[in-house]
Amino acid sequence: MLSRGSRMRRGDEFALAIKRGKRAGRPTLVAHLNISGGAAPLVGFVVSRAVGGAVVRNKVKRRLRHLMRDRLDRLPRGSLLVVRANPPAASARYEYLAAELDQALDRLLRRRESSMDGHR
Repeated sequence: MLSRGSRMRRGDEFALAIKRGKRAGRPTLVAHLNISGGAAPLVGFVVSRAVGGAVVRNKVKRRLRHLMRDRLDRLPRGSLLVVRANPPAASARYEYLAAELDQALDRLLRRRESSMDGHR
């Protein structure tokens, strides 16, 4: 499970990541990444009612938190990452959800590296 200190809780942090961050979409999820400051990375999760009932939403959220625990070290300091689940996440196998998350993170981090290269 993702530690409490690594979880995003404040609405303004969610808003900053979603409105100002880069976005990478996959069929089961959308990831928004904004990097500002030098604090430890924070991760937030959005699972709407469109995904399913409360039991299903909580299951998806637990899976995403567990998956992010092993991927947190990939995020640079100052990262605000919001992972928003799409309705297909409710029926996705754990391995498929993991692969989708990896692809979204790879895409976001590659974009960041290429934009950093252009500023040098």
